[in-house]
Amino acid sequence: MSISTQQSPLVHIVDDDDAVRHGLELLIGSIGLRVRAWADPQAFLDGFDRGDIGAVLLDVRMPGIGGLTVLERLVAEGVDLPVIMLTGHGTVEMCRRAFKSGAAEFLEKPVDDEALVEALQQAVRQHVRSRERRAADGAAAARYAQLSPREREVLALIVEGLTNKEIGRALALSPRTVEAHRAHLFDKLGAPSLAQLIRQYAALAEGGGTGPTA
Repeated sequence: MSISTQQSPLVHIVDDDDAVRHGLELLIGSIGLRVRAWADPQAFLDGFDRGDIGAVLLDVRMPGIGGLTVLERLVAEGVDLPVIMLTGHGTVEMCRRAFKSGAAEFLEKPVDDEALVEALQQAVRQHVRSRERRAADGAAAARYAQLSPREREVLALIVEGLTNKEIGRALALSPRTVEAHRAHLFDKLGAPSLAQLIRQYAALAEGGGTGPTA
């Protein structure tokens, strides 16, 4: 995982049962993940860092705000932390609602330690990869923003597969000028190959707002 110590994965446990929280803290700590436990779901919503990398273990039935409501609030806020729901009284409808609301997993208590650890490690790995992709895409977008309008035109035509001569004819430029723009593109975008250049361009276009038509 190419993340700093300050960003090492943190698992939030949200459960009003003291014994359950303590047991989960010991289990999760034993696999090398940092843990923060919350007895009050509202305190969790008010106090956790939306920028955390990791996951949330969320009990379904709690006094005050239920776990499903907490999950729906997280999704509404755009929080990307994966959420694993835990319940001692699961129903098909509850499970369906949890997954429809964006839960990563739904486990019934008493939870099998191996099943929980596997689900948690998978969720954390996926979240780390997601954050790394987001950071890479953000860096690519920043580099793309530095391109001149002409360089963006040349880039769009390169991605379409046109040769330097064809690009020159399309934009009324000399082949030498196209070659210069091409070299600047590779340099500014930090792309070591044509394939990488095209991949970055495709990712930007899919992201919306930063592509060639922006």
